[in-house]
Amino acid sequence: MNNFEEIVKQYGPMIWKIIHTLNIYKNQEEFYQTGLIALWEASHSYDETRGSFSSYAFAFIRGRLLNDLTKRRKHEDACVAPKEEFWDNMVDETSQNPLEVEAILSYCRSLTENQKKWVLYTALADMSIKEIAEKEEVSLSAVKAWRKGAREKLVERIGKDR
Repeated sequence: MNNFEEIVKQYGPMIWKIIHTLNIYKNQEEFYQTGLIALWEASHSYDETRGSFSSYAFAFIRGRLLNDLTKRRKHEDACVAPKEEFWDNMVDETSQNPLEVEAILSYCRSLTENQKKWVLYTALADMSIKEIAEKEEVSLSAVKAWRKGAREKLVERIGKDR
């Protein structure tokens, strides 16, 4: 095949037909460009002894578009963006009042770091023992031990302040 502009004029509608038969409705212009590139490659690799060019071009273009669809689908599956509702339900942990945290921690001076975590998670984030264990990647019994120790020390501290 010689002049590519003539080839595009003749086989361009075929590219659009393939796009429509494959039910491609997003990014049609990009797929058309992919089809043009495939048409150009088909025109350079065509062997006249192996049949008609239109059949060869059709199969070549369709195959290229199917490959492109597969790549895009794999990419979309791998790169999932959360829906808008996800962002609406996100809690902004930075919006907690630092004075509130400071006030709670003023009672926790005698607690271990893990006991302080339990107090903060429970008081500020209203997290369950299971949720704390998952977040800190420890066992439920470990969090229960933090809770027990923190409660004992806090009751003792509050009793002294009265």
